[in-house]
Parts: sequence; structure tokens; C-alpha cells
Amino acid sequence: MRRIWQILATVLALTAPGWAQAEFDTQAPFAILMDESSGTVIFQKDADLPMEPASMAKLMTIAVVFNEIRAGRLRMSDEFFVSEHAWRTGGASSGGSTMFAELNSKIAVEDLLRSVIIQSGNDASIVLAEGIAGSEASFAAMMNELAEEIGLTDSHFTNPAGLPDPDMYTTARDLADLARYLIREYPEYYHYFSEPEMEWNGIKQANRNSLVELGIGVDGLKTGHTEASGYGSVISTAEGGRRLIAVLHGLTSMAQRTEEGRKLITWGARAFERFSAYPEGAIVAHANVYGGTSPSVGLMGDGEVALYLPRGSRRCLSASVSYNGPLMPPVMQGDEIAELRVFCDDKLVQVAPLYAAETVEEGGILRKATDALKQLALGWL
Repeated sequence: MRRIWQILATVLALTAPGWAQAEFDTQAPFAILMDESSGTVIFQKDADLPMEPASMAKLMTIAVVFNEIRAGRLRMSDEFFVSEHAWRTGGASSGGSTMFAELNSKIAVEDLLRSVIIQSGNDASIVLAEGIAGSEASFAAMMNELAEEIGLTDSHFTNPAGLPDPDMYTTARDLADLARYLIREYPEYYHYFSEPEMEWNGIKQANRNSLVELGIGVDGLKTGHTEASGYGSVISTAEGGRRLIAVLHGLTSMAQRTEEGRKLITWGARAFERFSAYPEGAIVAHANVYGGTSPSVGLMGDGEVALYLPRGSRRCLSASVSYNGPLMPPVMQGDEIAELRVFCDDKLVQVAPLYAAETVEEGGILRKATDALKQLALGWL
């Protein structure tokens, strides 16, 4: 039976002066702040409770469209028809966010996408859904299928625009994971999220994410609002030397959404400082190998292992290395086999992947016999 093994990373304890988890709070009922690179959660507040996604559900619509383009089933230049349903449900007469698409017109996929991202166009979302899947219901099935592939275990989508529906729900954590997926998988399209405005049908509309224009480094991703759910946003920045993703929801006004989003993302960018834990090529720890040409394999980062730790603390930092072990040969150089988990004041603040520093082939009978005896006598320490 395979077990999770942990090794104390003593180098960090010896070289770091000690840190404590910085304190922060927000007026948002639901919130999360995540390190994009590692997926480590820096701050959370009821991040796993179900909530109505509002227009932030459009991030799932965008993910489906990007996925269809990558698969070759859709092109940016393809044009879709604006049906009466899309026009009435998401158009100007609906009272919601709209592209002001003309009834019975045809619009290119790229323009529809830009509207969904920049203007939060409900009509554009429905036109995309109907053009790709034939109906909103069929498109929603595609949304849920992709959500399952991504690992959004606490979300269910029923329409592409995020219009109110008691059967549609998500969590702050799932929205952060969805944003991370979009950023990592489709970097070539990420520039759309920071475009300041879009004009269609002679009507110019600013990016609904007001943080984009504040000059604080925010470059995406989506806002949302309904009367029942309140105001929310999914935001990201690369300020401070690393990319952060923040989700807030349930706020009472656009102004409060802007201010709470600014506070959370700025705190995340400034309240931590970069610490070079291990230089490139340094061995962080060793993992046991059962029956290999070597009894263990060195673990190293992908280049330098840099950590971002809370500023101004005198408490001690601790870390561990976790992996499923013992490893079975062959273990190939460059295989991702473990993770460095860093804690401040017993709170996980960062996770960094670790890779095999060398190749360990399958050993001979003597090595296997020795390892078998070791496992029986010591439980494989």
C-alpha cells in the first residue's frame, strides 16, 4: 500500500528568520486569494460554500469557446446568427449587460468573445452558445463536462450568461481554479481581459472590471452581479513578482466590490516578500526508491525554488516534502514526484513542485531483497 511520506525541510528553518501568517479580512462574504503558479491558497473566507455565480459564470462559457477553438472545431472568424431568443433574453430590452447585437445579424466569434469578456454581454453569450451547441441547454452540458475535466467539483452551470437560476451554483475556490485554468491553458487570449473598452453598434462600453483602469496591475478577469447574489469579481495581477488570483462575492455595491477587490489583491502583492530558499540545481530532499539502483533519488525544483512569505514576523517557518512512496523504479530525471509544502504559523502558504534530480533504474535481486527486509523491519523509513 502506498503512503504519503513527509520529510522535514530543515534548510528553511535554518536559513529563514521566521515568519507568521499575515492577517487580513474583507467585507465580502465569500473570498479567496490564490497563488497562480502553485495553486496555494493565501487567504480564504467561506471559499467552499455554494453561491450564485452571476456573470462570473461567463468564465466557463469563455473556457468552452477557447477549448473549441483549440480543438479545431471553431475559428475566431466564424460568424453566428443573432436569434430572437438571444436578442430578447440578453439584448437591450432585457435590462442586463448587453452587446446591443442586432436581431438577425451575424457576428464573428472574436467580436462575441470580446463582448463577453469586456462588456459582459448576455446576448453575446447566448449567441455563442446557440452557434456552438444549438441551444443554451446543450451548451450548458458542455460547460459542465469541461468543468468536471478541470476539477470544479462544487459547480453546476445551467446557462452561458450567468442569468439567475436556482440550479446554478459555484464556489469562490472553483472560480479561482477556473481563472487559473484560463490563464495557464490559454495565455494567447489573456490580453482580451485587460482591454479597456469595446464599441459595437456605435455604442462604446468600458471594461466592467473597473480595477483594470486603476493602475494597480490588475489585468482581468470578470465581474458579476444579480439582486440575489450581490456584487462579485474574479481578478488577477502579476504585481509583486508573481501572479495572484482573487475572488470576492456577495458585496453590496459596485463601489464596495472595487474597493474590497483592490484591498485584497494589493495586500496579496505587497504583504509578502520573495525568499530564495534553494538555488537552481540544489537538492531539497531525497525520496526513497524501492528496488532501484540507488536507495533514494534527489529532489530539486524547476530552477530556483523561490518562496513568498509574509513580511514582518518573528515566528518560525516550517516546511515538509510530501510524495507517494516508496517510489518504484524506473524514476526518470525530470519526473515531478513530490511537493514542498511551506507553513507559517501552521497555515499552508505555498506549495512548490519537486522533480527527480537524476534517473534511478531498476536494481538487481540483492537490492530488492535488501529493500524488502528494510521495509519489513523498519516500515520503510
